[in-house]
Parts: sequence; structure tokens; C-alpha cells
Amino acid sequence: MIDYNPKEWYRYIFYFQKGDTVRKLFPLIMTIMVYTTVLSYFILKVWRIGENTDLKNISLMHSLLGFVISMLLVFRTNTAYDRWWEGRRQWGALMNSSRNLALKINSLVGDENDEAREFFRLMIPNYAFAFKNHLRGQFLSENFTETSTFKLSDLHLDDHIPNQIASALFRKSVEMQKSGQILPEHLIILNVELESFTNICGACERIKNTPIPLSYSSFIKKFIFIYCLTLPIGYVFSLHFLVIPFVMFVFYILASLEVIAEEIEDPFGVDANDLPIDRICAGIQLSANSLLK
Repeated sequence: MIDYNPKEWYRYIFYFQKGDTVRKLFPLIMTIMVYTTVLSYFILKVWRIGENTDLKNISLMHSLLGFVISMLLVFRTNTAYDRWWEGRRQWGALMNSSRNLALKINSLVGDENDEAREFFRLMIPNYAFAFKNHLRGQFLSENFTETSTFKLSDLHLDDHIPNQIASALFRKSVEMQKSGQILPEHLIILNVELESFTNICGACERIKNTPIPLSYSSFIKKFIFIYCLTLPIGYVFSLHFLVIPFVMFVFYILASLEVIAEEIEDPFGVDANDLPIDRICAGIQLSANSLLK
């Protein structure tokens, strides 16, 4: 995620980052330019169709369909942003649960129990990093820190790694209760945060694995494409060759909204507009080390 000052105007009007929609759509924009240029040339210079033709009435259709396409794009962007914001809420909840678990372990487990404190100090961040990599479809061994009782070799890399770490955290809590290091009622207190890890994981997996239905995405793309392909026919008689930049600009605006929606509907990657989950994981690690050092 890119950090920026939302109050700055001039800098970001003329700033194009690496993943900007202009770069992504450049081949399609050039295709629209060539198509519009050729069509305008044939209409104005080859076929010499005058302004009295009924073809110019097609612009009335665009005026009517403009409202429809704007409503579709509003629905599309709102749906994508809801998914982005829900993902941010879930990662914020993971940060809170991790801190609360570290706070409770710090209070319930004495300083003399170094092994238990070390286990939670390392395994709480391990869960966050494993969860991040799980959502990105990978596992990075350098993000996993071994403890004296839980090694990298204990993980089954072909299985659900966050669940394995969450199970280890809960198993350690039960062992502490059975050995008398904490009371039974303390285990109930810890269970709130331990259970929330799996709930957060399930919510983020739902966001990642359930994209917008294909029918919506496919229809919006077709609608935008056909809308822009017919724009030169309706406006070439009034704008002449100025219709070329006009159509290019309209296509850029409409297609950019769809591209932005596609990018933010899966907010767990490494794109410029994705969530700062690397920073959140580092924050969880810093909090755990500070509280359980």
C-alpha cells in the first residue's frame, strides 16, 4: 500500500505510479484510438456522410445508456471497496487479538516461566506472517521463527499452516492449564483471542475465494466496450476528428473504474492499493516482543 497525504492535489494530479491505470490500459486505449481514427476518416472523408444523416441520433442512445453504465460502475466500485474495507477490519481485529493475547499471557504467566513466554512471543507473530503468506498462496520459511518446542519441521507445508499454528497456540494454553501454570478460568479468558484467530482467517478466506460473480464482471466489460465502440458514430458529425481524444478519454474513465475495482476486491496481495498487511504483521511482532520480552 502506498502512503500519501490525501490533502495534496497538484502532486498527485501529475503523478503516475507503477500500477497506474493509464499504463494498464495503454494498449486498449491505443486500440480505441486507431479504431476511432479509421472510422472517423471513412465517415468524413471516404463515405462523406453529412450531418443530416440519422446516424447522429445515436448520441441520444449514449445519453440514455450513460446513466445505466454509471449505476453499474457505482455498484461495482462499492462492492469492491466493501471487500477492501472488510479485509482491513479483519486485519485490524487480528492486531487487537494478538495484542490482547500477549497482554493476558504477560499477566497470567510469571517471569520465571521463560519457556511459555518465549513460545507465545514467537508464535503470535508466526501466526500473523503465516496467515499473510497463506492469503498470498505461498509460504516463506524466513518469516517463521522456531521456538524451543515448535520447529519448522513440525509444520506440514501441504496443509493449512495458519490452522496448525493456531492449534499449537491453543494446545500450549491447555498444557499450561493442566500443569497448573494457569487456572481453568484463565483458559476461558485466553480462548476468546485464540478463537478469534480462526474466525478472522475464515473471514479473509471468504473475501479472497469469493470474487464478484462472473456475470457482473463480464457484462460490465462488454457494456463499456460496446458503448465506446459506438461513440464515434454518434459524435463524429459534431466533433469531427476531435471525437478521437473524446472517445479515448471516455474509455479511459470507464475502464479505469473497472480496473480499480478488480484490483481492490482482492486486497491481500502486493499491489499499490492492497492492504498494508506486511506492516501490520511487523506491528504484531513488535507488540509481542515488547509485551513478552
